[in-house]
Amino acid sequence: MTEAAIQERPITSRRIEVGGVPIGGGAQVAVQSMTNTMTYDVEATVNQVYDLSAAGADLVRVSVNGSKALKGFREVVWRSPVPLIADIHFDYRMALGAADAGAACVRINPGNVGSDDRYKQVIEKCMETGVAMRIGVNSGSVEKKYWHLPKAEALVTSALDKVEIAEEMGFYNFKVSLKASHVPEMVEANRKFREHSDAPLHLGVTEAGTKLNGSIKSAAALGQLLPYGIGDTIRISLAEDPVEEIPVAYQILSSLNLRHRGPNVIACPSCARTLGFDVIGMAAQVEDKLKNFEDHFTVAVMGCIVNGPGEARDADYGVAGGKDDGVIFAKGKPLRKVGRDEIYDALFEEIEKDGWK
Repeated sequence: MTEAAIQERPITSRRIEVGGVPIGGGAQVAVQSMTNTMTYDVEATVNQVYDLSAAGADLVRVSVNGSKALKGFREVVWRSPVPLIADIHFDYRMALGAADAGAACVRINPGNVGSDDRYKQVIEKCMETGVAMRIGVNSGSVEKKYWHLPKAEALVTSALDKVEIAEEMGFYNFKVSLKASHVPEMVEANRKFREHSDAPLHLGVTEAGTKLNGSIKSAAALGQLLPYGIGDTIRISLAEDPVEEIPVAYQILSSLNLRHRGPNVIACPSCARTLGFDVIGMAAQVEDKLKNFEDHFTVAVMGCIVNGPGEARDADYGVAGGKDDGVIFAKGKPLRKVGRDEIYDALFEEIEKDGWK
């Protein structure tokens, strides 16, 4: 089986690197998340970074919100399997220390880091150490001098102001994020920013919510930007264990045919034509087992033998249930008929026979 071609996008940003991970300029969209441990708890933080890396995170952001956190961050950096982004709020000195400690990138929020002089000191440190920067503008903490503007315009104006300062200093090793919890506002801000700058963009709907609501909001926003070349890294901000953010990110990217990790499961919504075949239960069972696979292929779980293979003809493998039995098929062609109780095992016999893992 051959993997589906990745959709080509317009290239709208320049290329930078964050700890060896290419960002922008046509590179694949990078996936990241953020630890929620206390950074001074080194073991807990390192363990979570490893969990995020194993789930598929290319980059991990870690809070450096004080001297204790900075001390822990120094140790976490050299033990991390992926490049780390130091998350800085209020105290610019933490950014200076994180850059010296080996951060791949420092995230600065213009709304709370203080004066432009402090911001310039961080830029100078990044230039000295070769560390990238993320200019992270957030609707909840936009600079007060822009509060009179419409929210999307305030985000863009604040970001462009900081971009101009950096570029006037000869510093281009940065990406920008313009985040809001309101989807139309976030989409508008990122579109407008792209009209004025080719800096790589990190996308996300901030404070998106719980897993269901946050996933839907994130998909709605990213689907309006990524296919058009707007966005180079993403984070799905969920009120969940951060490891749960990674598969959602990949599912969105896979749905847009931009990047794949693991199998894709499609399933019919179930109806009376299933004749009692438990489509919902079978789909959940199949998806649960496939979450341990890293190869990309498509599996269809259909409830109707008459229409199933045809409706899912592009699937690599599939099952179509019937009253007493079911059909295992591949690429829309039936392979064999099996009893209803044998469907699950027979499906995975075909998948594993072809060497997918």
